[in-house]
Amino acid sequence: MSNPDFVYTTYIKSTPERVWAAITNPEFVRQYWTPDIVSDWKKGSKWQMYADAEKKMAHVGGRVLESDPPKRLVLTWVDVSDPTDESNVTFALDAVEDMVRLVVSHTGFKDQSIIAGRISAGWPRVLSSLKSLLETGRALDTWAGHAGDCGKQPAAA
Repeated sequence: MSNPDFVYTTYIKSTPERVWAAITNPEFVRQYWTPDIVSDWKKGSKWQMYADAEKKMAHVGGRVLESDPPKRLVLTWVDVSDPTDESNVTFALDAVEDMVRLVVSHTGFKDQSIIAGRISAGWPRVLSSLKSLLETGRALDTWAGHAGDCGKQPAAA
């Protein structure tokens, strides 16, 4: 059975440049998501997301497939626990009046993908926190009680 694509759209009262910085700048990213994310965000470059501030344990990474600041970023997404479980993430930013429409599409999941299940819970948390940070100056504590799970769905009761 194949996994469906994941598409999330949100509108953020900001500019495309500021939203782009929030996605690609490690200082921004660690405020709403993860201890560290590293790349130069150029086409062909490697990117890695670390679960720890010391950068000892990368848990997700991949390659930059497209980079058109501040409009579009396309990445491969690979969980280090299964290097064959590769998918793609596209961040599309469009100015709409005094807002930015941010569409995040996570596609190309293999059958039995671990990533597919994780991102369906993770992306809404991450993007809600990003939106809050940009609009209010404060990120949401969406990971409270879920430290280190990076979007793993909570166990059923």
